[in-house]
Amino acid sequence: MKRRTGRAGTDQMPGPLRRSLPMLLLTLLVLALAVPAGLTIAPAFLGHNGAAEAVASAPPWQQPPTALAARGGAGIEPLSAAAPVPEPGTLAAQLNETLKTDGAGTFTGVVQDATTGKLLFDRSAGEARVPASNMKLLTASAALRTLGPERRFSTRVLAGSAPGTVILAGGGDVLLGAGDSAPEAVLGHAGLATLAQSTVKALQEDGVSGTVNVLLDDSLFTGPSLNPAWSPEDVAAGEMAPLFPLALNSARFDPAKSTGPRPQDAAMTAAEAFWAQLSAAGAPAGLTVAPGVVRAPTITAGSAGEAKVLAEVRSATVGQQVDLLLRTSDNYLTEVMGRMTALAAGKPASNDGATAAVLQQLGELDVDTATLRAADVSGLALANRVSARQLAGVVRAITSGTDTRLRAALAGFPVAGLTGTLGDRYTDATTARGAGLVRAKTGTLNTVIALSGYVVDADGRLLVFSFIGNGLAPGAANKTALDRTASVLAGCGCR
Repeated sequence: MKRRTGRAGTDQMPGPLRRSLPMLLLTLLVLALAVPAGLTIAPAFLGHNGAAEAVASAPPWQQPPTALAARGGAGIEPLSAAAPVPEPGTLAAQLNETLKTDGAGTFTGVVQDATTGKLLFDRSAGEARVPASNMKLLTASAALRTLGPERRFSTRVLAGSAPGTVILAGGGDVLLGAGDSAPEAVLGHAGLATLAQSTVKALQEDGVSGTVNVLLDDSLFTGPSLNPAWSPEDVAAGEMAPLFPLALNSARFDPAKSTGPRPQDAAMTAAEAFWAQLSAAGAPAGLTVAPGVVRAPTITAGSAGEAKVLAEVRSATVGQQVDLLLRTSDNYLTEVMGRMTALAAGKPASNDGATAAVLQQLGELDVDTATLRAADVSGLALANRVSARQLAGVVRAITSGTDTRLRAALAGFPVAGLTGTLGDRYTDATTARGAGLVRAKTGTLNTVIALSGYVVDADGRLLVFSFIGNGLAPGAANKTALDRTASVLAGCGCR
């Protein structure tokens, strides 16, 4: 994480340099991200003095909870237990000035000291509210605890019972690429061209020649592929699509486009791409791939299976996928991760199984779920109800809890003014104190906004927070209110 040194020194800088400091911080962050393979960045890798440090270390989820702060570019060191905690009354006076809605609706919120759990600010923090995409924090935590950050999902090609028949079996990887596998990537880590080439090689070794037929097994998930709690308008807009256990580009037509319509049969779209790659790879070997792909739900992709495995490609790790779903707030990827979590927990790989698995893991994290209502696991459904206190409890578990597997989620929190869904925020004078420092998951629906995350304040104290606005006027300038409020935390002494 981040440790501030010499805050008073920045206040004494000449005006132009002081005003340019936020941009300097962001520039240093960009440079820090471009590090050689084998190096990792401290989970909150920028101190208040602008120091960015790349350090050779174990993955974040293998580091102890105290090894989270970069002090003045000196590397990873524990946060000081002697760092002063903000005074609740002083902090509340400042937050109440910024945490105001633009027109209709209200904000709830909570701020806690991460190390001790001390309550520093509470505005109706126990009130269950629509959390929007802050729901993804719950799903990410459940996935990391159940699956583990190093788990990978397999997409396999099985030998069919009929000669010359192959079965493409989905195993939960919806980040498949159409081309060759890309080992350094998350999206496209496993590629269908690589899978097709390995399949042709296996068929040659088995003496198969002539015509090959391709079948699709996408039977891993159960229950409705579309949650009835989702708005048809959101589905039409591409916020969601029917869920399948394999897809290209997180069920996107173009990996470079994260918005717009999605394929309505992502599994068949992926199967047709595999068919094309198999046709190209098989031609030099004298294999002809019969036109068309047919669904064959007779073999369960998730079972040990009686069919021979001809070829296999494996996804990016769960830790890497969690990073992506938090940073980009991808609903499809999150819902699939929920179903894979349910499967690993011995529950049906359905929406009901996913929500049950998430709630079970929250209970094991000692997050009180009595008032929590989960209609989905991505936050797209308006029927979800989560309190700011529950969200802050999850963030605290991620940053400071005893289960170090959750540390894998740290780097996925968008960075204010730099990455993910916070990349275009914290750009004016009223939020500059938070730029490069606040790390938080966003949430946005028509009348809902939320922001939950963590920050090391100006005195070196790690704070966790959650703010939720419900009943807001559509299109009103409420995001700025949340950003200003989080920026107050970044600039705190508050004593």
